[in-house]
Amino acid sequence: MSHSDHKTLPKTQKWLIFFMVAIGIFMATLDGSIVNIALPSIMADFEVELATIQWVVMIYLLTVTSLLLSFGRLSDIRGRRIVYSLGLFLFSFGSLFCATAPSASWLIASRFFQGLGAAMTMACTPALIVDTFPETERGRAIGMMGSVVASGLTAGPVLGGLLIHYFSWRAIFYINIPIGLLASTGVFFLLKGSKADITRPEETFDWPGAAILAVLLGALLMAVTHAYGWGYFSGPTLSLLAISILAAFCLLYVEMRVKHPILSRALFSIRLFTLPILAAVILFVCLFSLVFLMPFYLIHPAGYPVNGVGVIMSCIFVALFVVSPFSGALYDRIGSRILCTLAMALIACSLFSLSFIPVKASFFSIIWRLSLAGIGTAVFLPPNSAAAFSAVAPENRGVASATVAAARNLGMVLGVAIAGAIFNSVFYNLSNGLSLKEYQPALEGIFMDSFHIVMKAGGFIAIIGMIISFLRGPERIKVGRGEL
Repeated sequence: MSHSDHKTLPKTQKWLIFFMVAIGIFMATLDGSIVNIALPSIMADFEVELATIQWVVMIYLLTVTSLLLSFGRLSDIRGRRIVYSLGLFLFSFGSLFCATAPSASWLIASRFFQGLGAAMTMACTPALIVDTFPETERGRAIGMMGSVVASGLTAGPVLGGLLIHYFSWRAIFYINIPIGLLASTGVFFLLKGSKADITRPEETFDWPGAAILAVLLGALLMAVTHAYGWGYFSGPTLSLLAISILAAFCLLYVEMRVKHPILSRALFSIRLFTLPILAAVILFVCLFSLVFLMPFYLIHPAGYPVNGVGVIMSCIFVALFVVSPFSGALYDRIGSRILCTLAMALIACSLFSLSFIPVKASFFSIIWRLSLAGIGTAVFLPPNSAAAFSAVAPENRGVASATVAAARNLGMVLGVAIAGAIFNSVFYNLSNGLSLKEYQPALEGIFMDSFHIVMKAGGFIAIIGMIISFLRGPERIKVGRGEL
């Protein structure tokens, strides 16, 4: 950011700030993955359809995606300490309402507040790290923050499985409350008077842009999720698609005219920024179509206990610990083009192999397929992010980091929506109008056919990701090494 003239913080204080920031990002990413494991239990408890229950995941991801860029800009103007600590407080407050939810609609509304808090913390995270650490230590700190994200995603399925097994799905929300409140208080006092307190009151916030962006994403996701139930050419589906297209044009109009836009025009004119962002969206579409549906496959036809499902799902993210450092080091030598294209190929292989998985697959047979997706993700993320950050000027790094985070979350949302839409549509047609809510062993074959088609579709989307990753072209590797 623009505060490099400030004196260097003592080592202890820097790492204490890192720890507080890490708690926030760990909780936000943990909650992104922990809830997937709980979905079958929540669905059974509230006796609702899959199309309803997937909004427990989607409302959270959609809220985060819609508001990340807005809160990133707001934190530049109002100060990151306030936005970050208020975000953690809101997240904890939302967790309390989730834990005590009497119905699915109450739970979905509470997840909105959780997402609001998560967006506030996620938007500030990269900028807080850049503000706190000098350039010589920044790469290490950003790399370690990647490990925190990986540990949140990895711990989610395991911890979720254990908590649901020994307590209930409500425990996965109760656990957030004390940790979130402690971290919120710590950040509020620890960052007082630091760079995170600096405000830029002369800059205006793009309220119209923020509102239109939220409408655009909300309408698009509603249309994608419910199209199978309403009919692809029904009034509600076409109306929502029309609203999202109209919102896109309005956003373009507004962003071209405001002085401080939410979506930076300069950034999206850079090929080595735009194509990696697009590739990241596609990667997370593929990954989350798999992450969303796998627990249902493992519990229903495969017959694994819920705590076993947690262990199996965590293998996707374990690769992030092991492979990411090597991928980052390779980026310094050969750039991102080959690595990201190869990574997308691995994810395509994972999804195509899952499209042929038998009903009672062995533990090893499931693990190697999921591990391929994990390795592909680990190979892809460090060089892709490094390429995107390296392509922009240092003064735009804060906006760039919020855009990278928004792309990740948009991919997650679209992945859940697309997987849900395809699965429900195929399952409904093959079972003569039944839904997954009525699942019984007799529907095993129909479940597997629906599951295989979703995985195949994901494989084809990954091939598009391969092409986009290759089209970015070569980059100046020394820039990437210098800045990251």
